[in-house]
Amino acid sequence: MELNQNTEKLDNYRKRAAELVGKMTLEEKVAQTLYQAPAVERLNIKAYNWWNEALHGVARAGTATVFPQAIGLAATFDEDLLEQVGDAVSTEARAKFNMQQEGKDTDIYKGLTFWAPNVNIFRDPRWGRGHETFGEDPYLTSRLGVRYIEGLQGHDENYLKAAACAKHFAVHSGPEAVRHEFDAEVTEQDLRETYLPAFEACVKEGKVEAVMGAYNRTNGVPCCGNKRLLIDILRKEWGFSGHVTSDCWAIRDFHEGHHVTGTAIESVAMAMNNGCDLNCGTLFGFLVQAVRQGLVKEERLDEAVTNLFMARMKLGVFDKKEENPYDKIPYLAADSREMKKLNEAVARRTVVLLKNKEHILPLDKNKIKTVGVIGPNADSRRALVGNYEGTASRYITVLEGIEDYVGDDVRVLYSEGCHLYKDRTSNLAQENDRMSEVLGVCKESDVVVAVLGLDAGIEGEEGDAGNEYGSGDKPDLNLPGLQEEILEAAVSCGKPVILVLLSGSALAVNWADEHVDAIVQGWYPGARGGAAIADILFGEANPEGKLPVTFYRTTEELPDFEDYSMQGRTYRYMEQEALYPFGYGLSYTEYAYQNVRFLEQEPVVSEGVTIGLSVKNTGKMDGTETVQVYVKAEHSKMPHGQLKKIVKLPLCAGEEKEINIRLESEAFMLYDENGEKILPSGHFEIFVGGMQPDSRSEKLTGKTVESLML
Repeated sequence: MELNQNTEKLDNYRKRAAELVGKMTLEEKVAQTLYQAPAVERLNIKAYNWWNEALHGVARAGTATVFPQAIGLAATFDEDLLEQVGDAVSTEARAKFNMQQEGKDTDIYKGLTFWAPNVNIFRDPRWGRGHETFGEDPYLTSRLGVRYIEGLQGHDENYLKAAACAKHFAVHSGPEAVRHEFDAEVTEQDLRETYLPAFEACVKEGKVEAVMGAYNRTNGVPCCGNKRLLIDILRKEWGFSGHVTSDCWAIRDFHEGHHVTGTAIESVAMAMNNGCDLNCGTLFGFLVQAVRQGLVKEERLDEAVTNLFMARMKLGVFDKKEENPYDKIPYLAADSREMKKLNEAVARRTVVLLKNKEHILPLDKNKIKTVGVIGPNADSRRALVGNYEGTASRYITVLEGIEDYVGDDVRVLYSEGCHLYKDRTSNLAQENDRMSEVLGVCKESDVVVAVLGLDAGIEGEEGDAGNEYGSGDKPDLNLPGLQEEILEAAVSCGKPVILVLLSGSALAVNWADEHVDAIVQGWYPGARGGAAIADILFGEANPEGKLPVTFYRTTEELPDFEDYSMQGRTYRYMEQEALYPFGYGLSYTEYAYQNVRFLEQEPVVSEGVTIGLSVKNTGKMDGTETVQVYVKAEHSKMPHGQLKKIVKLPLCAGEEKEINIRLESEAFMLYDENGEKILPSGHFEIFVGGMQPDSRSEKLTGKTVESLML
């Protein structure tokens, strides 16, 4: 039995927490609602800092495993793997926490309350923080979010291994530049169909301990003081029993950005009265005055502080060490050999093969004498790690990964090629100061690997240090700076060119799609990502990643960035043909689907259906197929089907497996214009295959997807 399902244990924690709160003064209670909660020595309460990060590894607290960025993890389409990564992260979290506690270190990023995962929907490829998410699809985001939470929080019946937090609640995905004043206006249908499902799954299935409110307003009301979101939906409708935290300094925005309140005291009253328990910031200090002025009832403050102490009790920090199994995790569990091995294995599974003309990949190092490696991301550590990252004990860039793999057998020539986004690599040089070197490297090489893309200095959170490119969001989908020029120069040399993209979002690489020989999407692959990408390039591993986002051709075909309507957005609603579709990704082998059928004699949608099929690896290399099931309702306004099931299927070369896939009635339900979930009338079409059922995927793969009618 898991802790979050153990009602008796939870009741005991609530009773203990309430008793503790009952002994505290007003000032002591208010101080506990701040993220830097001070010690209360007379009650044996230690200081605790609630702010910690674990988006893809323990972040900002010294050495830890830096796993691939969240968007890369999403490309695995593998919920079991996400739980395995979450479990590894919480193991390191406990190892580091136990060490820090011994040193009486209670600083920021030293607690067990992690503000991850980010389950916002990546609705627009320009959004700078999209790489923190699990992509554009509510179903995929839900499944991966739930399992990452379960990995972080563990399965002990008495204690949480760590506390996860689903953020940013809700309807939040840019623009970054105006997030402190922006109102995300959304219909009830889009709210329920797109923006809330992942949060609902995290609460109901994942039993997530915390939920973080967003900076923006949703339909006119700031999210961190939004009664409908935090009380009516989260607490009452979904039965959430954990704690709610504000985003950092978001409550200040009530009066400074959104102008829905006039003073700091009014802002803290609005947040506290409408369900926010913890303030990442300092404004909740005004709660003393708010309570004394009658703006906040002390009973509500007591409820909030009780929620917070419950979280700490679930983590076992008030109990004796021998009572908590996680206190036994040694510091040596962090950054271990096993963690490094797992990190590399995970990174290999995130890579998506977008193009492979005439099967140029995998490369055979025995047939190559010289490899040219060019591009600003080839030897960039920053392009490995994304944002909200930890510090690795070793980084392996793509250049280093290739050098390590080929050893002394193959000569590796390298040129940075150009700056990531400026017009020269040296401030004193003339524009395009590495072009001659690029041409020299390419002419002397048998094959060229161009490593281009972005890093978190270009796409990221508003206010990130070093972000010169416009408050975190991308202005367009193009390769920045001179990158396109050096790619064209490489191709002009007549040698085979393989493009490796390191980015956290879609790029419009239309020219590359037409002219280069192979394209690999490597995301931000983690500290050891260069080794993983080398393994893919040279065939030590078979790419299995699928795109968790649509790659569009231009920004011109996108709706306005500030428009939160889903019409025209993502694979579910777009009318035009994608450059590379959601769910797409090639392999070094081929998979054949046969005998797709209903197992029920008379399948009925309202009772759910079971699909039987066989999948065979018809190629010469072992691999893992990502079986995707999409459902399209005849009477839906959505032009395309929606992803409703994923099965990861490892198959040896020549191997065939028979599998059954269950679709419950929930998979066929839709939300109407009033936000009510309904089972629509009419027929349904179910698609089963290794990709989305769209014309572009068919053109790229030369395959069609099997379908069934109901």
